[in-house]
Amino acid sequence: MNLVALKMLVGDRMKYFALIAGVAFASLLITQQASIFTGYALRTGAWIRETGYADLWVMDEQVEHTVDIKRMGDMTLSRVRGVEGVAWASPMYYGFLNVVLPDGSRQNFRIIGIDDATLSGAPPKMVEGQYSDLRRDRAVIMNHAANVMLDRFPAEARRYLRVGDRVSVNDNEVEIVGSYSAGPEFFWEPIFYTTYSRAIFMSPTERKNLQYILVKLREGEDARMVADRINALGGVRAMTGREFENQTMWWILVQTGILVNFGITIALGFVIGMLVAGQTFYTFILDNLRNFGALKAMGVGNGRIVMMMATQVVVVALLGYGIGVGLASLTGAAFSGVGLAFQMPWQIPAGGLVAVGGVCMVAGILSMMKVMRLEPGVVFR
Repeated sequence: MNLVALKMLVGDRMKYFALIAGVAFASLLITQQASIFTGYALRTGAWIRETGYADLWVMDEQVEHTVDIKRMGDMTLSRVRGVEGVAWASPMYYGFLNVVLPDGSRQNFRIIGIDDATLSGAPPKMVEGQYSDLRRDRAVIMNHAANVMLDRFPAEARRYLRVGDRVSVNDNEVEIVGSYSAGPEFFWEPIFYTTYSRAIFMSPTERKNLQYILVKLREGEDARMVADRINALGGVRAMTGREFENQTMWWILVQTGILVNFGITIALGFVIGMLVAGQTFYTFILDNLRNFGALKAMGVGNGRIVMMMATQVVVVALLGYGIGVGLASLTGAAFSGVGLAFQMPWQIPAGGLVAVGGVCMVAGILSMMKVMRLEPGVVFR
């Protein structure tokens, strides 16, 4: 009887293709939009992950996300270094300064100052130059993929900022001595890395300069216990990189309308996709009521009919889902090169399969109830 069910499914090719296309569209919409949402959400903590060698991040207790500038006094570093379980701790400056580019245009940059002695907190991978170049006079390194355009040059001389250029950071001339590779972030300002002392020298005079302290634990120490000891110092908060990343992500989700509005769009796409899949499959069953009536008239019981319909549900759901997820993956790969935030962890296709399968099952159950009540004589009317 399963063979009969499959022949019934593909008997009308146009309806069959429309049914598969409807489910595929639902799968595409769900998995693609969820993957884009996930990509943007993960970008909020990209900088934290790429500075991920530190076991704990220490900051002012009121800091809510990575670019929330609330500084600590320099004595905080010594206090943290004295906490039991801390192997070493290094300072980090993080701020925004105005940069005058070689073409005379001005742009805000994120300036990150890392420990002069150890260079701990440096970016993950150098493309040009080496980390030790930061110890040269007036040296900074930039993101290789920042693509800072020098568009005020004559048209024939326009180009991107590159290694060897000299720029002015808050009226202090510096030279770009290297570039590093890093993944895309949610925050869009370009970054200069330099040493901690140089970053403070270039910045406006303030009583407090320390934004973050990067802590490495002694072997065998529990991160949560050491974090509690640091928090007991008062006025500071210690978090693991994952905790800081999650706090940043949720702050952006809750406090800004960017990802919230995007989430509403995804939810609407999910509902629309589900309605398309459910309605398409339900319409297919209704179009085949006379066929099921004929089977009943020939003595086929309700149990066999249910098995046939279940076979149709599974085949349609799996084919449509596979095509939809495949198209979502292809479009994500195709547009990732132009900056689309697309991340598809295994939970998204798994959730998409459950959602599509569930809708097809609900549509199938509603259709089965109608078939169960179907009088065999309908075929003779």
